[in-house]
Amino acid sequence: MGRWTQYDEDDYRLPEGVKRIGYDGDTGCYYFRDREGVVYKGPEGSEFGELTQITQLPVTVSAEADGDNDVEAAPARGDGYQPLAVDEHGSRHALRGGAYRTLFPFFLIIAVILLLIWRLAFSPTLAAPAPCPSTTIPYIIQPGDNCWEIARRYNSTLDKFRIVNPKVVCSDLHPGDRVCVPDEGSSISRVF
Repeated sequence: MGRWTQYDEDDYRLPEGVKRIGYDGDTGCYYFRDREGVVYKGPEGSEFGELTQITQLPVTVSAEADGDNDVEAAPARGDGYQPLAVDEHGSRHALRGGAYRTLFPFFLIIAVILLLIWRLAFSPTLAAPAPCPSTTIPYIIQPGDNCWEIARRYNSTLDKFRIVNPKVVCSDLHPGDRVCVPDEGSSISRVF
């Protein structure tokens, strides 16, 4: 059997003709109205109990609630919400900026983290490449260049080019990268 029963309904628990008209969250009290319009206050912290007659409604409970309107079950607006609380002047509050305004700092933090990851992982480093040895000439790779053509252009051999540039992969040259090209008359040998 489910948890809900008809014994939890206002029609069963309240005297005939009495309707619940509101709730004051500050005091924890429910407010009720009978057929004659007399307003009653329930016990603090309890949904049902002994009702006490009062003369004036608190600001948080709407005075225009009619007897047929169940404030908790029947929303008055088309979007399904009914604002229950009003301020001391009787006006209802509306959210300025919408619901996403509270999520903006979260999205901002996520954006900053993604930008930092992008900067560290995909951007070139700002460190200058190591200088070329004194017996070599720096050369900036152009589109279409390969190691053999660069070495031949400077009257060198591919073996000398690879000795001077041990970290360069000849099959993966990118335009704008810098390599060191041996001079024509330089004698370069591999040192083990």
